[in-house]
Amino acid sequence: MLAIRMRRLGAKKKPFFRVVVTESHSARDGRSLEVLGYYNPCTKPETFHLDRERLEHWLTRGAQASDTVRTLLVRNQVTPLSQAEESEALSSVVEEVSNKEEQESTKQ
Repeated sequence: MLAIRMRRLGAKKKPFFRVVVTESHSARDGRSLEVLGYYNPCTKPETFHLDRERLEHWLTRGAQASDTVRTLLVRNQVTPLSQAEESEALSSVVEEVSNKEEQESTKQ
């Protein structure tokens, strides 16, 4: 089973965490499949960054978020992309690419 949990890094008394996807039976700081983001509780305010698209990918594949990661997601109001948001993001990328292609063709 896959788990989304935090891997501890940093010096003694100055923790820094990476949010990773790993096998649930592996060690806390063991090998991971992918790094999704990071959490730094030492900064004021605390820093939390997460790749929402990859989070959605792993959740649809059956990965379970740990209690701590789930709490951080709620506290920072991070929700996985819904189908509507994902399609909007994809359509905006397609529009940007088509606009760039049009501009390049007019330059030539």
